[in-house]
Amino acid sequence: VAIMVGSGVGAKNGILFKTAAALEQAGKIDIVALDKTGTITAGEPVVTDLVCAADVSQETLLQMAVSLEQNSEHPLSRAIKREGEQKTITPEPVESFQALPGNGLSAILNGKELFGGSLRFVQTKIAIDPDFAERASSLAETGKTPLLFAFDQKLLGVIAVADVPKQSSASAITQLRKMGLRVVMLTGDNEKTANAVARAAGVDEVVAEVLPDGKEAAIRDLQKQGRVAMVGDGINDAIALTRADLGVAIGAGTDVAIDAADVVLMKNDLRDVPAAIRLSRAALRIIRQNLFWAFIYNVIGIPLAAGVFVSLFGWQLQPMFGAAAMSLSSFCVVSNALRLNLFDLYGTKRRKKNK
Repeated sequence: VAIMVGSGVGAKNGILFKTAAALEQAGKIDIVALDKTGTITAGEPVVTDLVCAADVSQETLLQMAVSLEQNSEHPLSRAIKREGEQKTITPEPVESFQALPGNGLSAILNGKELFGGSLRFVQTKIAIDPDFAERASSLAETGKTPLLFAFDQKLLGVIAVADVPKQSSASAITQLRKMGLRVVMLTGDNEKTANAVARAAGVDEVVAEVLPDGKEAAIRDLQKQGRVAMVGDGINDAIALTRADLGVAIGAGTDVAIDAADVVLMKNDLRDVPAAIRLSRAALRIIRQNLFWAFIYNVIGIPLAAGVFVSLFGWQLQPMFGAAAMSLSSFCVVSNALRLNLFDLYGTKRRKKNK
C-alpha cells in the first residue's frame, strides 16, 4: 500500500517511478552522478566567441561549422545552427557524416575531410599551434566550451559555446548535499569548462572528458563506494543510466535515455531529484512502521489464541476479538500508508542525513 501511494504521489508531482523497486532504491542512494549538458545546465547553449585561424574569415568559419553540424541534434550543434540562421548562413551539403560520441563530428565536403570537436580530438587529426591551443584553453577556463574546426587538414578556428547552469541546479545540488549525499558531475566536456560549471553549481567532484563507455566505467568505480543514482538526458548517458543502481532521466531528454532510466522527471527540474529521494525515504519509513502494525497484533494475539497464558493467568482470546484485532491491524496499515498523500516532497526541514 505504501508503494502504491508513494508512486501515486510521485506521479502527481511529475516524478514517474517505473517500478516498485525503483521507488525503494531511491531512498537508499549514497552518491548522485549528474550529467552536465541538459541536466545541470539549461541545454540551450549560445555561441559567444568566434576565433579564426590565419587567413580565415568569421563567415568562412561559421559556414563550415554549420555545414558540419547540420545533421547533429546535440545541444552544442543546435547553438551553432541558430547562430548560422541569425547570420543567414546556408549550410553546404556534406557526405559520410559521422558523429563520434564524446569527441566531435566528421564529414566529407567537396571530396575533402571536414571535422570539428574538442581540442583533444582535433589534435589527433592535425597539428595545432600551441598559442592557438592556449587561446582555446583560456575560453574553457571561463566556463565556455571551445569547439575547433578544420577542413582539408587546415585549422579554421574555434567557436566557443556557453551553456549556463539552470537556476534550479545549484539549489537542487545543495539539497542533495544537505541530505548527506555525495554529488559527482560526469561530462564529456573538457576539464576546465567542467570545473567552471561545477564551481557555479556546487558539485563535490568532477569527472571530465569521458566518452559514453567512460561514464559507465565511472559509475562502476563509484559503485564500489556506495549505491549510485545516475541523472542524465542524452544518448551518451544511456549506458551509464543502465549501469547505475538507479537511472533517472530528465523528461525533456532523448527517448533512449528515458527508456533506459528507472525514474523519469517530467518537469525537467533537477530539484525533483532530492524530492524523489525524500519521497522514497518517507515510503520506506512507512513500510517499517507498517511492519510493526502488521506484526504487533499477531505477536500478542497468537499466543493468547493458542492458550499459552490460560494456565498461568487464565487469559484467552475470544474469536470475535481476534477478528477485530486483525481488522484493526489492516486499518492501521492502510491509514498509515495513506499519510503519504500529505507528504511535502519539496520541504527541506527536519530531514535527517544518511549516516
